[in-house]
Amino acid sequence: MELPQLLECSPPLARRPLDAEQAAGVARVFKALGDPVRLRILSIVASREGGEVCVCDITGAFELSQPTISHHLKVLKEVGLLTSERRASWVYYRLVPETLGELSAIIGSPAAV
Repeated sequence: MELPQLLECSPPLARRPLDAEQAAGVARVFKALGDPVRLRILSIVASREGGEVCVCDITGAFELSQPTISHHLKVLKEVGLLTSERRASWVYYRLVPETLGELSAIIGSPAAV
């Protein structure tokens, strides 16, 4: 089962426990976010007016090689946090708001707790 499908059917933690497959899928996303570089990349994309960032702007924000940045972007795409679109020789990245919303719903707790 793909991660977005896992997240869609995953209940908030405060309502009922995740099954093993759901927990493994959600853990992949949190593992990806556990890296400081990937967390910074996500924040760069999220904070950009217009909601998208050219890879050239992401690479310029770090003292890391282009292949290293590409690896981090690939990880974020694989777990469903980012999507990309090639335009001529540049690639532009955007957040996948549904994935972030689903993560928020999973860890959110009802007001009564």
